[in-house]
Amino acid sequence: MKTYSRHPALFALALLVACAIGCKLGSGSSSTSTTTSTNDQPKNSNTTTMSPAPAPNIAGKYNIIGSNPNGSAYKGTLEVIAHKDVYQFRWNAGTQYEGVGIQNANIVAVAYANGENGKGCGVVDYDIRDNGALEGKWGYWGTDEAGSESATRSSGSGLEGEYDATGKNPDGKEYKAKLTVEPAGNLYRFVWSNNTDGVGIKRGTNVAVGIGGSRCGFVVYQVQSDGSLDGIWGGGGSDKTGTEKATKQ
Repeated sequence: MKTYSRHPALFALALLVACAIGCKLGSGSSSTSTTTSTNDQPKNSNTTTMSPAPAPNIAGKYNIIGSNPNGSAYKGTLEVIAHKDVYQFRWNAGTQYEGVGIQNANIVAVAYANGENGKGCGVVDYDIRDNGALEGKWGYWGTDEAGSESATRSSGSGLEGEYDATGKNPDGKEYKAKLTVEPAGNLYRFVWSNNTDGVGIKRGTNVAVGIGGSRCGFVVYQVQSDGSLDGIWGGGGSDKTGTEKATKQ
């Protein structure tokens, strides 16, 4: 999964384990965390509150097939290993890629790099709310805990615009920053006021953002009902995207 063809026509994604976003997304002054209120239920009410379905377990070994941005095909294997709040991703398709992913219900966002580690790469996965706000989870390679971020749009339309972001690092420290989102070909460029920037793929009401420069690639997978992962990937300094399907062995 890089925006350039994997050698033997294979491209593997990989990377995203949280690396202290305090020095990345999370540098800044403290902010107030956001809570979601629930409607009060009358006493002795027979109303039953339904809990959201648990996120599917994606750990395991997969066979992968995919296409590079230039249309060439690749295939190989993928191993997904649980690490507390995140997952380690390890591809082998002639070339090895390593990364870590954040899971948000049936969406999994991954940042990766060529080789045996994805140091310096990170990923953010946002849900796009009806009012345009972004609610996300993030992580960096090297840390098993995830952080969180909420961004409220102050100007713009669609996904593009200016946002006021507040978040929390894995150590509990809160931060705030300004965020700008602008189009970049098939992708979107994200720029935070704390000297962090990345490139995102929008898929429905979700957007996954890879951080770490042209060395890092990123993927957004949707978990299918049969447990397979259906992905779109990009990065490597290009605005083109490829696809990947991972089926459990």
